[in-house]
Amino acid sequence: MNVILGVTGCIGAYKAAIIVRLLQKHGIDVYPVMTAHAQKFITALTLEKLSGRTVVTDLFQDHVTSIEHISLARSGDLLLVAPATANILAKFAHGVADDFLSTLYLSTTSPVMVAPAMNSEMWRHPATQNNVKTLRERGVHVVEPESGYLACGEVGEGRLAEPEIIVERALAVLKHRQTLKGRKVLVTAGPTVEDLDPVRFLSNRSSGKMGYAIAAEAERRGASVILVSGPTHLTPPAGVEFVAVRSAREMAEAVFGRFATVDVVVMAAAVSDYQPAEFVENKIKKECRSLHISLIPAPDILKTLGERKQAQVLVGFAAETSNLREYALRKLDEKRLDLIVANDVSGQNTPFGSDLNQVLIIGRDNEEQLPLLTKKEVAEKLWNRIENLLSSR
Repeated sequence: MNVILGVTGCIGAYKAAIIVRLLQKHGIDVYPVMTAHAQKFITALTLEKLSGRTVVTDLFQDHVTSIEHISLARSGDLLLVAPATANILAKFAHGVADDFLSTLYLSTTSPVMVAPAMNSEMWRHPATQNNVKTLRERGVHVVEPESGYLACGEVGEGRLAEPEIIVERALAVLKHRQTLKGRKVLVTAGPTVEDLDPVRFLSNRSSGKMGYAIAAEAERRGASVILVSGPTHLTPPAGVEFVAVRSAREMAEAVFGRFATVDVVVMAAAVSDYQPAEFVENKIKKECRSLHISLIPAPDILKTLGERKQAQVLVGFAAETSNLREYALRKLDEKRLDLIVANDVSGQNTPFGSDLNQVLIIGRDNEEQLPLLTKKEVAEKLWNRIENLLSSR
C-alpha cells in the first residue's frame, strides 16, 4: 500500500520523519510531498533518504510533469497531511490549488487524513473550525491536535498528535479501505423516466443521493464499482464506472448485461413500476376533454436478478407509505433478496431529496432499525452488513 505524506510548515514538521519510519514498519511505501514553508523546518533530503522516494516540493520542479499530481493522486491509498497548518486546511476547504500539495488534494480520490498543528488561538478560531467542519463533512479524517507545550511558549490545545497515534489512525483507514478490494459491485440509483411524448414523461421523486452514497462508500472500501443511474443533478463519485440511463428498460439492459460479472448488486434506484403502452411521436395537444393513458408493467429488474443470481449478494430497497415491515418482508421473500432496506417516504420526513434517511435493514435471519442518519452513514452501515454476507460465503 502507498501513503502520500504531505508535510506543511510548522515546528511539528520534524515528526514527519518519525511518521515515515512507523509507516514503513507496516510495509507501507511513503511518497513525501512538502510545501515551501515545510522545508524551513525539515529538509527534503531527510525525507528523501528515509522514504527512498524523490520528494515533490514544487509544482514546477524539473522532474515534475504537468500531470504529476494526477498520477501521484491515483497511486496513493491514502493522502496523509501531518502536520496540517491552518493555511492548508483553509486551502483544502475552499478548493485553492496554488501549490503541489493543494493541487494534489483536489486530484485525490482516495481517503484523506489531516493532523492539524498550530497555536491554540488559531485552532479555536471560528474560521479554522469552520474549515475543519467542511472537511469532515466531505469525509476527510481529522486527527485532533493534543494539548501541551507549544512552540510559541504557551500551553494549550494545538500540538500535533503523537506520530504513533497518527499512524494508528492511518492504518485503520487503510484497513477499512481494503475490505472490498478485489470485489466488483453494481449499484443503481436515481429515478427512471418513462416518456409519454417528446415533452412529457412519468417519473418519481428519487434524488439519487442514497444510491450515490452507497456507490461512493463501496469505492472507498476498495471495490470496483459500476454506478447505473437514472437522471439526477448529482456528480458521480470519483473512481466509479458511471452508466447513465433514462428508462426502466434501459436500466434493465445495463444491469442484466453486467450482472454475471459482479459480486454484489445494490438496487437503490426507484425504478418505475409502469410505463406507457406506447410513445406518442408528436406532442399530445391539450383539448377540453379527459385524457386516458394506457400503462403497462415496466421490467421488474429486481425479480429477474433474484431468479438469475448464483453466488451474488442481492440487495433491494422498499420505499413505502404504510405497513413498512410487512411489505419489505414480502419483497425480500418474493424477489429472493439477501437484504432489503426499507424506509417510510410518507409525511414531512420523507428522505426524497434529503441528506438524511432512517431505514430498516432486514436480512434472512435478522433485522436492524437504524436511527435517523446521514445517507453516508446509512451507506456505511449497509456495507458492513453486506461484507458480513460476503465473508460468510
